[in-house]
Amino acid sequence: VQLQASGGGLVQAGGSLRLSCAVSGRTFSSYIMGWFRQAPGKEREFVAAISSGGRSTSYADSVKGRFTISRDNAKNTVYLQMISLKPEDTAVYYCAADRTSFYMTTAHYTSQYDYWGQGTLVTVSS
Repeated sequence: VQLQASGGGLVQAGGSLRLSCAVSGRTFSSYIMGWFRQAPGKEREFVAAISSGGRSTSYADSVKGRFTISRDNAKNTVYLQMISLKPEDTAVYYCAADRTSFYMTTAHYTSQYDYWGQGTLVTVSS
């Protein structure tokens, strides 16, 4: 399974970006998918997750109301729509796939995820 994240870039504060993560393989629709981010000098942190069918989502408090995670199982792709971006959102964003969990209760733990993309850099200027 390979994950390819894209859509990062440089944006001014208050702007928006949409990240995409294309996933290879036939079982994408069974995975819980997550987005994480890592700023320079900081640990990787949870951003958002979505259940396999797309009906359940979870967000970090810092992005609630500004970020929206979604997925298209027909296209094997998960998205992260980001609006009202802030300089503190600057980080490398990673998508990840959890192939074993059924429930979302542990979706915020990096250890739950089996596959990771290479990351895409988001830079928000003030």
